[in-house]
Amino acid sequence: MRDRAPGSPSPAAAPALVLAFDFGLRRIGVAAGDTLTRRASPVAVVHSSAGVADWRALLRLIEDWRPRLLVVGIPYNADGSDSPLTERAQTFAAELGARSGLEVARVDERYSSLEAEGRLRDARQSGARTRRVRKDDVDRTAACIILERWLGGP
Repeated sequence: MRDRAPGSPSPAAAPALVLAFDFGLRRIGVAAGDTLTRRASPVAVVHSSAGVADWRALLRLIEDWRPRLLVVGIPYNADGSDSPLTERAQTFAAELGARSGLEVARVDERYSSLEAEGRLRDARQSGARTRRVRKDDVDRTAACIILERWLGGP
């Protein structure tokens, strides 16, 4: 995968908490996971205004969760070429690293939102989810998928 950082730390390394971000111009989905279980869970959605991230809210999440690493999904077109949002997501990832002082891994996020919508739809149809699927739900779930890809999980 393009822009994928090397996998999680070696088995000898201590387990690490990781936060992942599904960047968007209106919303940024956030998920948390760890290198021990290799599972991700939705955390929050941070809303953006006119394409500008709410850095105070993002840094508060990082402060609260104290991750060792951050992961940002980078959108590409189906053929692997840059999408209209690729550069903006790369800029977001760089600024996230600069503001937080943490390493930021980048992961190809192609189809993560479609996969998130499918997971949520399946959960609703099975009865595991009772309320309708909202855009915030899709963004949080897409962040989980991005993190799972980085972790090499399910």
